[in-house]
Amino acid sequence: MAAILTGEIVLEFRVSARYGASEVLHDVAGEVRRGEVLSVIGLSGSGKSTLSLALLGLLRYRGGEARGSVRLCGQELIGLPEREWRPIRGRLAGYVPQNAASALNGAVRIRTLLEETWRAHRKEKPNPAFWGELLGSVQLPGGADFLSRHAAELSTGQGQRLLIALAIMHNPALLIADEPTSALDAITQAAILKLFSELNRRRGIAVLFISHDLASVARISSRVSILHEGNVVETAEPERIFSAPAHPFTRRLVHAALENASLRGEMAGAADY
Repeated sequence: MAAILTGEIVLEFRVSARYGASEVLHDVAGEVRRGEVLSVIGLSGSGKSTLSLALLGLLRYRGGEARGSVRLCGQELIGLPEREWRPIRGRLAGYVPQNAASALNGAVRIRTLLEETWRAHRKEKPNPAFWGELLGSVQLPGGADFLSRHAAELSTGQGQRLLIALAIMHNPALLIADEPTSALDAITQAAILKLFSELNRRRGIAVLFISHDLASVARISSRVSILHEGNVVETAEPERIFSAPAHPFTRRLVHAALENASLRGEMAGAADY
């Protein structure tokens, strides 16, 4: 996918972050424009989840501190008190975490989860067809039977789709997805990645997609930033990253991604016999 550089800047940031005396992010900078998917790729421990928490004003609840600048739709967010953050999360910035099982209260019915997320930002009731339309947009059934189910009854893939539905309910300008496919099997992972791409294209939502898997994310990305040991070492279009990686770590990452893709192809071919 070619980079989309003509849309307005939705998110721009330059942040450092620490836990106590340990510096985790070192002046990490980036921007995401309307209609663009920026993927941040890094290994475990590179600072990926810390970045998502810093951008959402949640790092303080993990004992961390973020410094620098985070501007969402032109508004500076670093230093805002929590009461000013609440209308931003969910309304301007949607968040899809890694694991539906831990993010959703399994004892709560799906209708209740939807209604509570709606009431967090709106007083009026949605039109009667809204739940069906919202769930349909993430390829979930919207009938009464599904709405009456408990979250614990959902499959892993359905749970992840429900998290996406909750995140896009208020049509945010930005969607931050933190390893949203890491707990999924390969077939479900491909379906969820396709869903992100379709939502990005249909709704024009700016997406910051955080992952460790360069090969799977590259096909939905406008640009890719490589995060290594708390630093962004390279940012470019996926084609450039794969054809001419500039940083030694990126070259190692690309080699591993191509090797894994080749292995998956060999395994798929072997299954045909």
